[in-house]
Amino acid sequence: MTIKPLSDRVVVKLVEVEETTKSGIILVSSAQEKPQVAEVIAVGPGGVVDGKEVTMNVSVGDKVITSQYAGTKVKLDKDEYTVVRVGDILATVEE
Repeated sequence: MTIKPLSDRVVVKLVEVEETTKSGIILVSSAQEKPQVAEVIAVGPGGVVDGKEVTMNVSVGDKVITSQYAGTKVKLDKDEYTVVRVGDILATVEE
């Protein structure tokens, strides 16, 4: 089964948070921040949304930073995805 976003929506999958700090301190799950870096899984076509032209500036495979509580969680098979509007993507991450 695949997810195909509509309009100005983007499907992302959150990147796992490291469980240890750079100095080697192990964090318990309650001390970890909610991850905001995600990988783009699928991109909608864009187009006219609410009377404004929306251009999709991300591609499948891009790593992005999203608003912390944006989107709708979707569980498909064993994986959990988040469907966000392209406006909820704050930046791309380049390595």
